[in-house]
Amino acid sequence: MKKLITILLMIALVVPVFAAGGGEKAPAKTTINFPTAATTGAVYPLGAAISNMWNNKVPSVRAAAQASAGGIENLNLIADGEAQVGVAVTSIMYESFTGTGTFEGRANPNLRVMIGLYYNPNQVVVAKNSNINSLNDLAGKSFASGAPGSTTEVETAIHLKESGINYPDALKVQYIGFTEAIDLMRNKQIDGAWIMAGIPNAAVTEMLSTAGGKLLPLDPALINSLHAKLPWYAAYTIPANTYPGQDEDVLTSAIKLTICTDARVSDDVIYELTKAFWENIDELKATQAPLKNTFLEETVRDLAGLPIHDGAARYYRERGLL
Repeated sequence: MKKLITILLMIALVVPVFAAGGGEKAPAKTTINFPTAATTGAVYPLGAAISNMWNNKVPSVRAAAQASAGGIENLNLIADGEAQVGVAVTSIMYESFTGTGTFEGRANPNLRVMIGLYYNPNQVVVAKNSNINSLNDLAGKSFASGAPGSTTEVETAIHLKESGINYPDALKVQYIGFTEAIDLMRNKQIDGAWIMAGIPNAAVTEMLSTAGGKLLPLDPALINSLHAKLPWYAAYTIPANTYPGQDEDVLTSAIKLTICTDARVSDDVIYELTKAFWENIDELKATQAPLKNTFLEETVRDLAGLPIHDGAARYYRERGLL
């Protein structure tokens, strides 16, 4: 009996030790809120795929992609500390960083680039029989410039005004989106349309293959002039055979889409997220078509002079890019 009591006492002393050890909490994970865009577009599922990859490959974080109204909202969330990373093009990033344009008086000096993704090129499609061979030839033509206030409509206005065209008064403007523009061009009710999107774009494909359209190249002098005034613009070549019947390269302007972040997020965390993205880029490309034209060697190019997060810069230096 005494031996049994002794054994029971030993167990009673040992069990709490194991219980205490088993009750230790795992290290807290860093929460990464990742606003993207509307669920109907390509950017939200891209953000979801990246978040899932980070959760699987970076044990120290808990990432969650969120639907949003797009880049402007994403940048506001980052400025307010409600998001740690987000998706935005360099044009509105530049305005947020400097407190200009849409962000007049609300500069965010903590905004940083994490990953330069792919370019969103301007794609000007005109009817082959319209005698339009340059932007200046659009004067007096019926033209779809995009929905009012949309990125596409803003791009149309910037480029035409820089070309010396009195936009919108000098044209017969149709404020419509891509889908409506396809039908109007097919029915010969418009002479052309402005589209800003990654390549290849389904609407451009339709216009070239079924609506008698062709891609209009932009003048290099125009692109250089735009870049001098608005540093987020880059010259971009749409390679030959990107679209049906397009047998030559087409020069245009483009703005880079990025994953941006906050300087206040840990350097180590951003380093690990950046490294995981590039080490798993082929896996991401297999399911995310928008990443087809995303390349490590181009990631720190054409960023409008915006600063790169120190954690991401550490990775890029290791890869010989900085």
